[in-house]
Amino acid sequence: MERRAFHEVRADGRSLTGYAARFDSTARIGGFNESIKPGAFKRLDKDILALVDHDPHKLLARSKTGTLELAEDDQGLAFRIALPDTQLGRDVLVMAERGDLGGMSFGFTVPKGGERWSGRSRELTDVDLKEISVVHSWPAYDGTSVSARAKHSRLDRARLYLETVTSCRF
Repeated sequence: MERRAFHEVRADGRSLTGYAARFDSTARIGGFNESIKPGAFKRLDKDILALVDHDPHKLLARSKTGTLELAEDDQGLAFRIALPDTQLGRDVLVMAERGDLGGMSFGFTVPKGGERWSGRSRELTDVDLKEISVVHSWPAYDGTSVSARAKHSRLDRARLYLETVTSCRF
């Protein structure tokens, strides 16, 4: 399975939204350049995971449950992740709000006929998407975005934080 990452993460709330991939953005991958063409993400009708750093043990959401929404638009692969109320979900939200995340990434395979080569340049025209990931490190592609959308007011989040802190046993 191949993986590609993108840069730019912003936060302003509870569910993460943005782009896991942008069309016609060129990335240097090893010894070649690569870009993704519109229409490459037409295989979104199966269960796709939202992970942290491509780790299947760090599951944030999945498309079959509706906690991960994916759509290809004119800019790229848009997503919405409803973050779980788990330690992992809260950690990702805090990192996104602080602007500390590295970006978004996606894991995929290329079906036969899903790529075009010209010298050292590769165009992805059809990919079989397996997962998207929030990444802590540096992405391969620039131009993706993540922002957090609030379901709760700041007061609700402060109350939840205080409840969490006061329930901790040291």
